[in-house]
Amino acid sequence: MRTRSAEVARETAETTVRVTLGLDGDGRAEVATGVPFFDHMLAQLGRHARLDLVVRTAGDLQVDAHHTVEDTGIALGQALQRALGDKAGIERFGDATVPIDEALVRAAVDLSGRPYLVYEAETPVELVGTYETTLTRHFFESLIANARITLHVAALAGDNSHHIQEAVFKAVAVALRRALVVRGTTVPSTKGTL
Repeated sequence: MRTRSAEVARETAETTVRVTLGLDGDGRAEVATGVPFFDHMLAQLGRHARLDLVVRTAGDLQVDAHHTVEDTGIALGQALQRALGDKAGIERFGDATVPIDEALVRAAVDLSGRPYLVYEAETPVELVGTYETTLTRHFFESLIANARITLHVAALAGDNSHHIQEAVFKAVAVALRRALVVRGTTVPSTKGTL
């Protein structure tokens, strides 16, 4: 089996992003974006998807975290698409429902080649630390558009914004881990390609 890994470098006038991704890892994540809560969430994503993940982002944080979060999502999505290759043998679909105290989030993913996001996980407080919680939806928009996957996320319960946000990242991570499992040798599609 080929090594399912990729490296992506993205540089704009607003950010510099470096991502190294291994799909068959142990969940080791080294993340530094300058946005502490976002770093925590990306570490959760890496750990619970069992990805080996290194993210280094330098962005225009003097403006706000928008470009940093967006461009990190773009680079991580590109790395995921490259690491997946032709997707031969993958499970393709994955879902998970994850509780964190009072919060409960369901996520479902299809590594379909078709980018689509349904996000129904709004949070009651707009800031967790300095992190704008609306950026989470935007991160996943950027990720799925570049990874070319379908993702559904729904918060089923919760009133603590930190818990909801963390349950979102963990649910997506577990769903992704299940979809990435290799169980055969053929592409899981009647079309013959994803």
